Amino acid sequence: MNVATRIAVIGVGNEYRHDDGVGWAVVARLAERAEQHPLPGGTVLRVCDGDPARLITLWEGAELAIVVDAAHAHPGRPGRVHRLALESDRLTPAGGTTSSHGLGLGEAVELARELDRLPPRLVVYAVEGADGSLGTGLSAAVAAAVAPLAERIVADIASHRASASATRSGVAGPRGRTNPF
Repeated sequence: MNVATRIAVIGVGNEYRHDDGVGWAVVARLAERAEQHPLPGGTVLRVCDGDPARLITLWEGAELAIVVDAAHAHPGRPGRVHRLALESDRLTPAGGTTSSHGLGLGEAVELARELDRLPPRLVVYAVEGADGSLGTGLSAAVAAAVAPLAERIVADIASHRASASATRSGVAGPRGRTNPF
């Protein structure tokens, strides 16, 4: 029996602080999309306030964890998306971003590493926000990033599933794995 690959997509933030709710909005978009185009089996969609212990619990047991969070960057461009991936046991950003929460994702990663509870693959999408004040609704620039980011995540999931299937079957994979026959 094949065990389904577990993929966790986690939206981090607070939907009552405008752009800080972008992670939740992306997860909601993925759930809406899944009604017409189901995500692969073993994919879970969750939201979290960013507490490191809750994040670790949500990605525990996942082969791939994708986290979406609002970020601050200097200089900032609201709606710009940064992709960070866990490489060589470090979360490597493509730019200078920080979480919009007091305890950042970096702390959750380090704690998970110490507890040996990091997923084998972790991807973080940090979306630059414009407005973190109290209230609901995303700014126009951040709202415009939600649907394209959801589609990018769907592509990440498909790529991961294909890679995992190729690895299990011994077919050449993204890291040069080859068919042993």
